[in-house]
Amino acid sequence: MSSNDNDRSTSPGHMLRYRGGLGMAMWALHRVTGLGVLAFLLLHVVDIFLITFGEEVFNELLVIYTAPWARVMEVFLLFGVLFHALNGLRIAVQDFWPTAWLEEGRLIALQLTVFVIAFVPAAWLMLEPLFE
Repeated sequence: MSSNDNDRSTSPGHMLRYRGGLGMAMWALHRVTGLGVLAFLLLHVVDIFLITFGEEVFNELLVIYTAPWARVMEVFLLFGVLFHALNGLRIAVQDFWPTAWLEEGRLIALQLTVFVIAFVPAAWLMLEPLFE
């Protein structure tokens, strides 16, 4: 390997390039779901704070949560929390056992399998009242 090849592989532009693949998609989705869960927590803090303005104001906000679109948003919240938690567990396993990085594809497959087994029935139960 020439010195030019070595210089190029450590240049900032080379290190920041998009590498693609399933690992990168999981990385991006982990960040998006983390931001979604954070947004929900901030909204939750605000709606609980509204009780300081009186029970009427708080109850008016609670009516919004009974709307059909709110139930759909709860399914998105379930998606975000469940995916973020399972992906975080997978990353922790890979961090504690470095040889597990060699099996990243299998661990991602296991994670997604557990996710689907948990998410699909729960989402169905949450959305079922909308179809009655």
